Amino acid sequence: MVTYIGRRLVGLIPVWLGVTILVFSIMHLSPGDPATIILGPKATEASIAQMRAQLGLDRPLVEQYAAWMLNMFQGDWGRSIQMKMEVLPLVANRFSATLLLAVSSIALAAVVGVGAGVVSAVRKHSLLDRGLMLLVLIGFCLPVFWLGVILQIVFGLKLGWLPISGMYSTGGSGAADLIKHLVLPTIALSAGAGAVIARMTRSSMLEVMGQDYIRTAAAKGLREKRIVLIHALKNAFIPVLTVIGMQLGYLLAGAVLVEMVFAWPGIGQLMVNGILARDFPLVQGIILFVATAYVLVNLIVDVLYAVFDPRISYK
Repeated sequence: MVTYIGRRLVGLIPVWLGVTILVFSIMHLSPGDPATIILGPKATEASIAQMRAQLGLDRPLVEQYAAWMLNMFQGDWGRSIQMKMEVLPLVANRFSATLLLAVSSIALAAVVGVGAGVVSAVRKHSLLDRGLMLLVLIGFCLPVFWLGVILQIVFGLKLGWLPISGMYSTGGSGAADLIKHLVLPTIALSAGAGAVIARMTRSSMLEVMGQDYIRTAAAKGLREKRIVLIHALKNAFIPVLTVIGMQLGYLLAGAVLVEMVFAWPGIGQLMVNGILARDFPLVQGIILFVATAYVLVNLIVDVLYAVFDPRISYK
């Protein structure tokens, strides 16, 4: 297992380096001069040239990339132009809020999606199956920002059950207050992921339920609940686990709309503000941080395969 993880980590290095090159290239090919942004529109040509030299922007791109990578490995991810703060601690602090939202969303999506998929597969072609798949289709098609606004109107403004913005109430703190603020954005963000997981679970379960060993277990008189949960679901869970891991990566990278709708202080909202302000160091740091998290999620999913299917060997 340790050897396998080591090989996977080594194999991820080229992918990660490719991401750094892509991010660095896009940021430097985009319009706008960081030196002009820092000094303002009234800056003189001499002061702009001095600032460009100070930032190293007058050097060739290869040297700039090498210096950027060296500083990054030393923990210096640059300084935010807009917020006047170090990028790494700023991004890490905001990422914790995004991670909390993404993990709670994928947990809800997995529970609801797997449950709906299993029930739908066991009762295939029934009215319950058709109803669940209709709900799954609706959940998949709903735009996340529209669903978020509807949830705010219904449960926040009309019923007054839950807060509609922020991570904590003004002057509030504690787990109870956090959970109240987490409910609506979690539901909005998990709808699409839950629909994808439900469809994959149903498809995988139908394939496994048609296997000979399932029919043999039923012929031996085992209870349906045991057959479904112990024999069928465990063997059908590998492709479902893959989808769950992919959806978690998508949620980490795609929580921008939900964070903007609910004013959630996460990395997505920070990135939008950085893009609007042309804050190059901040945007670079955010994209690289999210890409690294996505790569690590895929590694964790690969390792978890052996937990659900002992036939998989890492030798």
